[in-house]
Amino acid sequence: MDKTEAQKRILKLRETINFHRYQYHVLDRQEISDAALDSLKHELYQLEQQYPDLITPDSPTQRIGGQVLEKFEKIKHQTRMLSIEDVFTPDEFADWYHKISEKIEQKRNNTLPPTAAFGGTPPQATEGGAQLHHSTTPSLFCMVKLDGLAISLRYEDGLLKTAATRGDGEYGEKITHNIKTIEAVPLRLQELSESELRKFGIKNPSQSEIEIRGEVFFPVKEFEKFNQQMIKEGKPVFANPRNAAAGSLRQLDSKVVAGRGLSFFAWDLVTDLGQKTHAKEWEILAALGFRVNPEGGLVSSVSEVNDFWHQMQKRRSKLDYWIDGMVVRVNDNSAFVELGVVGKTPRGLIAWKFPAEEVTTLIEDIEWFVGRTGALTPVARVKPTWLGGTTVKHASLHNFDEIERLGVRIGDTVVIYKAGDIIPKVKNVIKELRPLKTQPIELPTKCPVCDAPVKQGEGEVAVVCSNKNCFAQDKERVLYAARAFGIDGLGPQIVASLMDNKVVQTPPDLFNITVDDLLRLERFAEVSANKLVKEIQAKKKLSLARFILALGIKNVGEETARDLAQNFGMLEKFLAASKETFEAIPQVGEVVAESIVSFLSEPHNKKMIEDYLARGVMVTQEAKPKNDLPLVGKTFVLTGTLSSMSRDEAKEKLRALGADPIESVSKKTTGVIVGEEPGSKFDKAKKLGVPILSEADFLKLIK
Repeated sequence: MDKTEAQKRILKLRETINFHRYQYHVLDRQEISDAALDSLKHELYQLEQQYPDLITPDSPTQRIGGQVLEKFEKIKHQTRMLSIEDVFTPDEFADWYHKISEKIEQKRNNTLPPTAAFGGTPPQATEGGAQLHHSTTPSLFCMVKLDGLAISLRYEDGLLKTAATRGDGEYGEKITHNIKTIEAVPLRLQELSESELRKFGIKNPSQSEIEIRGEVFFPVKEFEKFNQQMIKEGKPVFANPRNAAAGSLRQLDSKVVAGRGLSFFAWDLVTDLGQKTHAKEWEILAALGFRVNPEGGLVSSVSEVNDFWHQMQKRRSKLDYWIDGMVVRVNDNSAFVELGVVGKTPRGLIAWKFPAEEVTTLIEDIEWFVGRTGALTPVARVKPTWLGGTTVKHASLHNFDEIERLGVRIGDTVVIYKAGDIIPKVKNVIKELRPLKTQPIELPTKCPVCDAPVKQGEGEVAVVCSNKNCFAQDKERVLYAARAFGIDGLGPQIVASLMDNKVVQTPPDLFNITVDDLLRLERFAEVSANKLVKEIQAKKKLSLARFILALGIKNVGEETARDLAQNFGMLEKFLAASKETFEAIPQVGEVVAESIVSFLSEPHNKKMIEDYLARGVMVTQEAKPKNDLPLVGKTFVLTGTLSSMSRDEAKEKLRALGADPIESVSKKTTGVIVGEEPGSKFDKAKKLGVPILSEADFLKLIK
């Protein structure tokens, strides 16, 4: 971008940033996220740094504002390390707050005197004198949710005895030698004076066996320094500080850990020494020599919790550690204990997560990818940008209908986001920043791989390559099968190389690969070749559902494959079924049944199945589903993006309760779960009168 173009872009950026500043701070409206607005400001700053003479006083940027071990041994926690329930919206938090307030009020009404359920602390006031709205309002303690690794520390007679990871909650890995390299973890507790013990109202920690929990994290500055060193050494860098911290603590050589600059915040004194409140625990932890996070503190109302959440979301980028939300805890320890535990989560504790991260970037071009069914998928090539711990170069546009719905053009500034997806998505176009010369995106008339004409079926969204022998389709079929079989060592480049060298031509050929075949290819040595062949041979045995999925039948995805497997149980019955039999399955309609029958009737597909079996593939019998689960017989469709979890995670939660996540909406569908930016399934559900569930409704359902 030359100076003239930069000047035009700077003017548009200032205008857009000022517009959104006015909307947010004056009109109390928000059209784009804080993250997206920060991304625009960052772009403006970079351009102004490149051309300092273009900086003006009114620019938005000028606003002031150890020891080597062979392995880790397991260690049993004295008390279970529980997980925290997540909420994502103010309504969900208010719902949690209302429930715990009701339970605390019930306990108070059933207990005399009223203060007994609260460890003697009067409900009318909190520590520090902050007044509560009424007698049933519980005092709350807010703290940032560190994106680190939870650790349990045990001290005996004031000395650090053991340190362990969370593990499965019951048992963790003993990492004492590595924890001892972290300067923020005291090896000996500070002695408390008699006056301090009286002040805190506790017995002497140095004469007891006590447990303390907290978070090991990688400070951002140390993390950046570490990654720079990795680059110098020609090693791969870590995507984010949490992964780097976790990887560091699992080093068997504690000398390696010592050089990485990890740190620690304590957040819980588990052992009961007589402390009445969580706020008092933090004072005790600090007096014992631990770092406690300075951002934590008492609040006395829901509005103050909201304020804290918004403050931390805005400040998170300025902190020297990563956070992904905040944790809110009932301050009174007696009330916290009385609220009890649900499953693996205490009722008196909640994590309010920040929304999915968003940034702005420029669309540089559109690339069309050919899938295993021949469908062409548009993916935006974007100006590289940092999002959610990784550098993003591509963003999904789903299909041509989505391009038209968004009105996106090459050269546009767009908001992209991640919400549990590997490939980020384009959320919307910032049309105020659209330059004069943008290129409309046109639907291809030819396959980008084999140059064959493309076709589009009547009423179908997908545009498909007409050449059944298209190399891209063959490669994707082999890759698709490899993933269904769970062969992790086969990536796109290896598959392409195998096919170029005629080692593999169809998916069953994977099970004929020998070490000698691989040694003829680039990038393979004897060790790596043996490893891959061993992995492939180990994946010959799989369930009927995974085998049906591996066949790559059009319109048969993971859900339908599972339904078919549970219905037929055995491969022989599936292969012998008629179209009418398929249609009789509740989740299989006429279109899917036609796809299956058509696929199974084609000679080359019959041969593919025979080849699989001839090469030693064993398909196990499918177990019948349990009938005593609460959502058995219910069917749900997911559309749009959920902020709390990925779509796959949502499906697994539904399956665990006996429900069947399906792909298409019909009058028989129990409900449609709607996230952000829902697709045509949402419209169809409304048209058919199918119940609509918001993400909050869905989270309540699976509880």
